[in-house]
Amino acid sequence: MTDLALDLRAVLGGFSLDVGLEVEHGPVALVGPNGAGKTTLLRALAGAVAATGSARVRGRELLGLAPERRRVGYLPQGYGLFPHLTAADNVAYGIVGADRRDRALAVLGSVGARHLADRRPVALSGGERQRVALARALATDPELLLLDEPTAALDVAVRREIRELLAEHLRTRPAVIVTHDPRDLVALRPTVVLLDGGRVVEVRGPLEVRDPDHPFLGELLFRE
Repeated sequence: MTDLALDLRAVLGGFSLDVGLEVEHGPVALVGPNGAGKTTLLRALAGAVAATGSARVRGRELLGLAPERRRVGYLPQGYGLFPHLTAADNVAYGIVGADRRDRALAVLGSVGARHLADRRPVALSGGERQRVALARALATDPELLLLDEPTAALDVAVRREIRELLAEHLRTRPAVIVTHDPRDLVALRPTVVLLDGGRVVEVRGPLEVRDPDHPFLGELLFRE
């Protein structure tokens, strides 16, 4: 079954997004210049931007569903953590059930952050916040992960750890990842999709990096 099939259109202000894409298996990395529509596409899949057409994840249609019914885990830029809540309460926020805290602690443990459970975001480093934000995205066992620059603003050692965590979790579920870091492409082995002007202009298979047709992709893949 195809992991991800999009025929999606959205208009936000004066910007128009029109994305047709089909990926059989594995994560998708969105790359492209600023203003290309990468974050807008993530938000449309999450239900934060109105969209028409179709967005199917393993055959399940997302468009038309309320955001809370889409089974999507979203990690935005800037982490998106609630500053007044502890790490555990942030992760538990979207979980339903009497055992929500226990489940939140288990997910924090899966990303190596169980010891941060009672700390608020202000007391966390950038890498720790990223772990907690990833745990929150994973907490509801989503069918699709949406990750916006998941390794940005982290030091080299923490980036490597976050990539290893992502690679582990991406083995079992589809994901769409916005990135500007070619090391993410090597570590996560995604299908690389170049967006420009709200349109797909080039698609490359995992690690298929030779002779890119678009100058932005060439600069991204081969910059020193």
